[in-house]
Amino acid sequence: MSQFIAVVGGGERSTQALLVAEALRRAASGAGHRIDIEVRSDQGVVNALSDDAIVRARAVILIGTGDLDVGRFPGLPKLETTIEAVLADVGAVLGRAEGAELAGSVAAAADDGVRRIVAITSCPTGIAHTFMAAEGISQAAKALGYQARVETQGSVGSRDSLSDDEIAQADIVLIAADTQIDLARFDGKRVFLSGTKPAIADGKALIARALAEATLQGGKKSLVDTVEAGKAQRSAQRTGAYKHLMTGVSFMLPFVVAGGLLIALAFALGGINAFDEAHKGTLAYDLFQIGAKSAFVLMVPALAGYIAFSIADRPGIAPGMIGGLVAANLGAGFLGGIIAGFIAGYVTAWFNRTIRLHRNLEGLKPVLILPVLGTVVTGLLMIYVVGTPVAGLLAWLTETLRGMQGSSAIVLGLLIGAMMAFDMGGPVNKAAYAFSTGLLASEVYTPMAAAMVAGMTPALGVALASRLFRSRFTASEREAGGAAAVLGLAFITEGAIPFAASDPFRVIPALMAGSAVAGAISMTVGAELKVPHGGIFVLPIPNAVTHLLGYIVALVVGTLITALVLRITKRPVAVL
Repeated sequence: MSQFIAVVGGGERSTQALLVAEALRRAASGAGHRIDIEVRSDQGVVNALSDDAIVRARAVILIGTGDLDVGRFPGLPKLETTIEAVLADVGAVLGRAEGAELAGSVAAAADDGVRRIVAITSCPTGIAHTFMAAEGISQAAKALGYQARVETQGSVGSRDSLSDDEIAQADIVLIAADTQIDLARFDGKRVFLSGTKPAIADGKALIARALAEATLQGGKKSLVDTVEAGKAQRSAQRTGAYKHLMTGVSFMLPFVVAGGLLIALAFALGGINAFDEAHKGTLAYDLFQIGAKSAFVLMVPALAGYIAFSIADRPGIAPGMIGGLVAANLGAGFLGGIIAGFIAGYVTAWFNRTIRLHRNLEGLKPVLILPVLGTVVTGLLMIYVVGTPVAGLLAWLTETLRGMQGSSAIVLGLLIGAMMAFDMGGPVNKAAYAFSTGLLASEVYTPMAAAMVAGMTPALGVALASRLFRSRFTASEREAGGAAAVLGLAFITEGAIPFAASDPFRVIPALMAGSAVAGAISMTVGAELKVPHGGIFVLPIPNAVTHLLGYIVALVVGTLITALVLRITKRPVAVL
């Protein structure tokens, strides 16, 4: 049984177009084939073809004249005929369609037979998961005998960018990302959307699933159809509030890093009072103004703006950023910014779905109507409903965290540390990291210090254990220990993932034990970190980390505990 699709262009001959459709449907059913038929006439479009129908089709029959929107069918064998020919001998037309299908199959077989895959990988921080996913896809494709080109959208921007020719020649587009990816350039291609974890864990399985389940992206459509298709595609890509939040965090991080480093340098040059008016005109004072009064001011608006962008695409950026700035001005900080981002995103998306304009006026929506309406609703809700209670909550949280001492500080450090090691870059890890990073805007720096030392410990711990207790690790794991150490020093927790994946029930508890102790020690000594990334490479910067000696002790002790627990929990796997 073959699967066909057909498009009938009737123009003013709508009745004849419907007769053609019915004749084709009956003939296909009698021959044991399946066919989906779209009729286009001056009366509109009847039974529009779905993306799934197009993907399943083996050939397309184009009947009649007018705009049949053939751009939707790249690579499909096509048979072009007339309304008269179908009405005269529908069986002959169907037979010619079967011939077109066979010719298409022969042409495909005459090709080199190699599947061509283009892919994009991206994660919230744009560092480890981005490149590990890219490596997973590349290695899996090579093992399967396919050609793969992977573009990474990391913290330093896009690398190995896909060319238009590569995209055009690809059989499939694979998106392995935990953040929002612009899919506009893949119109007319089969696209499959996934997170980074499947690419890292089992690239072969991900490619097989992508080849089987990919759906058609975009196509040559009217503006209204394009908007609707884009919304449907984004809905399929999202995995809920977590993904929207991580998109916001990923765009916020550069502001936090730049601002934190500049503040630290200002203190290094001008002392702890570098921001006083008495230092005005000095380099230290100017660096503090750039870092604290500019970069940090943009943290919350960037967070809110790109949460809204993840939900509502570009029309959500302005309402989100403006709502985030309103939240910051009201004292609601990063909590208010998160709420503003979600309000702006969902409100703007709702307006986009609800407001219907003539297609000639659709261009006004993204640049005028949606930003204005989204901004008004978001701003008023923040001022009159959300801002004050959230500002009170943040003030209470800030004072509580600043006043933490003794057992309460230890408990918080244990919690942050355990969360950082639990899934090494997954939702739990990112929740602890986002919480700690967001508090930087409120000048609460101790959770950030605990998060970073706890994030460095897992990879360093497994690297040390693979050297000290070699019998507990395979040859490949011992070889990977050196790379894990480098990743751990750079605060890339994901360096421990290969070890945890091979023996999760023994390795993960050991990682959590070391990280929890490291976080607790960091909180106990009162270490503060003003930069949300960088690992040991930011420690030499004066005032980037306070209580530096105690912080280093936390790192060393956490690493040793991880290694020792691994010695106890892991079984010997090799005889040396």
